[in-house]
Amino acid sequence: MQPHVDFWYEFASTYSFLAAERIEALAQERGVAVRWRPFLLGVIFKAQGFATTPFNLQPVKGRYMWRDMERWCDRLGLPLTRPEPFPQNSLHAARVAIALPEDARPAYSKAVFRLEFCEGRSIADPEVIADAVRQTGFELEPAVTAAQTDLVKHALRKETEEAERLGIFGAPALVTPDGELFWGNDRLEEGLDWARGRR
Repeated sequence: MQPHVDFWYEFASTYSFLAAERIEALAQERGVAVRWRPFLLGVIFKAQGFATTPFNLQPVKGRYMWRDMERWCDRLGLPLTRPEPFPQNSLHAARVAIALPEDARPAYSKAVFRLEFCEGRSIADPEVIADAVRQTGFELEPAVTAAQTDLVKHALRKETEEAERLGIFGAPALVTPDGELFWGNDRLEEGLDWARGRR
């Protein structure tokens, strides 16, 4: 059986953006399948007593993060534009991701992240999300309509609850079948290697 990992990510997360850009090639090199699982990190932050991201609560940490993002984007050959406000409201983007077929999520998610962090567009804007869906080649109306249903809303809540149950406290995170958790863009290689049996 092919080894696999669950890739948990939040659309408002800078490091989830970087991880989304990197994970497919890294996983393919290692023969590991990736399941893309969007969730709402803000819900978990609120449960921890945070009103916003720690990058806003701790200005020194925030300044470091944005400088780190500049270095990473330069390395990956990507432009970086800080969206305003930060963090963005990712609810609609996440619901559409859940509504799309699973095989559409990687392309859609990367499109959302690039519109947000490369172009500085607001992912709370339905037109921006519509642009991301169009870039996947999937039909727009079925995805947007499904995203408003109670079924999809419930599914996203359940995903977020599952992330919290697994002990996920930030994004991105990889979870292997044996329950091992790897947090952060800089832990992708380690998590993928663990999934294929390298300890």
